[in-house]
Amino acid sequence: MKLSQFKVLTFDCYGTLIDWESGIINALRPLTDRVSRPLSRDEILQAHARYESRQQKWTPGRPYPAILASVYRRLAEEWGVACGVSEAENYGASVPSWPAFPDSAEALAYLKQHFKLVILSNVDFRSFSGSNTRLQVEFDGIYTAEDIGSYKPSPRNFEYMLEYLADLGLEKDDILHTAESLFHDHTPANAFGLASCWIYRRHAQQGFGATMDPGAMPRIDFQFTSMAELAEAHKRECAEGL
Repeated sequence: MKLSQFKVLTFDCYGTLIDWESGIINALRPLTDRVSRPLSRDEILQAHARYESRQQKWTPGRPYPAILASVYRRLAEEWGVACGVSEAENYGASVPSWPAFPDSAEALAYLKQHFKLVILSNVDFRSFSGSNTRLQVEFDGIYTAEDIGSYKPSPRNFEYMLEYLADLGLEKDDILHTAESLFHDHTPANAFGLASCWIYRRHAQQGFGATMDPGAMPRIDFQFTSMAELAEAHKRECAEGL
């Protein structure tokens, strides 16, 4: 299997292209600074993953800023800190401020020359638009949880994406699903028979951070530690083909 055999790269955004863990940690400081005991980075991220996935399961039609506001309130309850409505809503509106990984924009600019680029993200369109300015590329398709009415790993999100990509003349064999989260992305991508590229951003860290444990390890066809590595691997393929 070669990268160059695919026509479209379908991306998760947050955790893959946008450094959402740093974004979460920074945006939660008004809350975590008031907790009476020290909290490790991983403790914060794991609690966030638990409440986010639960809220998405119970209220799949709510937009992502509202999901995040609920997560903020649940975290405040767990850590014994009072919080008001505006504070929780401010956290929900923080997504556009989350930073891109330093290699994302350059790698996407290169890959855009060789593939169609598509977003499949657990977010709303307004929040993603803020992130897209950091990524500096025009995507060929943007499919959000707001569009679909559910959150990954729901199969509905992948069904929606595949149906709309078919309108563009793209079939399953044309798609390489590219993501960090095993839970949100690679496990359901396996269920749909999609080829899978793991951008293993957390390769130097323990655990799963802001995503849930996927349980069984899904099948991975390509593995890189960054978007820069993915772009370099494609460049090598092209050079070897000359």
